Amino acid sequence: MERIVLGDAEVIRVVEWEGAFTPARTIVPGLPAEEWERNADWLAPDHWDPVADTYLGALQTWVIRHGGRTVLVDTAVGEGRQRPHSPAFHDRRSDFLERLAAAGVRPEDVDVVVNTHLHGDHVGWNTRALDGEWVPSFPNAVYYLPAADHAAIDPDGPESGPAPAGADARIWREERRLMFADSIAPVIRSGQAVLWSDGHRLDEALTLEPAPGHTPGSSVLRLDSRGDRAVFVGDLLHSPVQLVHPGCNSCFCEDPAGAAASRLRVLRRAADERELVIPAHFAGAGAVEVRRQGAGFAVSRWAS
Repeated sequence: MERIVLGDAEVIRVVEWEGAFTPARTIVPGLPAEEWERNADWLAPDHWDPVADTYLGALQTWVIRHGGRTVLVDTAVGEGRQRPHSPAFHDRRSDFLERLAAAGVRPEDVDVVVNTHLHGDHVGWNTRALDGEWVPSFPNAVYYLPAADHAAIDPDGPESGPAPAGADARIWREERRLMFADSIAPVIRSGQAVLWSDGHRLDEALTLEPAPGHTPGSSVLRLDSRGDRAVFVGDLLHSPVQLVHPGCNSCFCEDPAGAAASRLRVLRRAADERELVIPAHFAGAGAVEVRRQGAGFAVSRWAS
């Protein structure tokens, strides 16, 4: 179990799944194909399989212990979800709660759940099935959900924005409807959800900030404890190759221009203030310190 100490905070990585995900050229479609080869010496073997030309990633949750509270950042895919158009996520079986327990976290111990954005692989363990109903997995937690994302996927709310380029709009809407029903609506009904916008301070060490683009409500969570800093960036980065080319988006970004602008802004601050960058999907070490290099960024060190 990977543990990182930052000031008075302990950060623990709990992996639901890690491995080959999709062809490399699919995950960052705007990246020239030769860039994977050009950066092979540090992308392989953790983030890219050069033989199969496959992007390697992870589905995971980051646990923060600070000030006597336990915070979960994103909750991966979950179990028993009906995702007929996403075979990798459809009706999965998972030992995630057992893995969480191995990190010393029982569901009733969790005080806060942060969803950096409302995509299915970030909200799945928000809930679990009990007697045929979806109920909050963490009965004592406050769930922080970006209000802009909630508005975009609520079937009773305003019209959602366009699907990402190349996505089937009908499938996109159906997947979001299913996700809302099993992973979002139950925590709204329970009264445990806080819909936030324009930034939100959780405590003296943790602050939520908008970083729109990947979704309308995409956010980052900043940690600052006794001068040690980290930023949990959700899906601002899918692959570390985007450090070299921060203008290149993942195939899942809903507003490409907005996503690129948020990525560049967050990475500049991380490099200048030595914030540890903690994305949702990096395999390998999972977290990284960066420095400016040309128009992009380079790895200063991987977390350990």
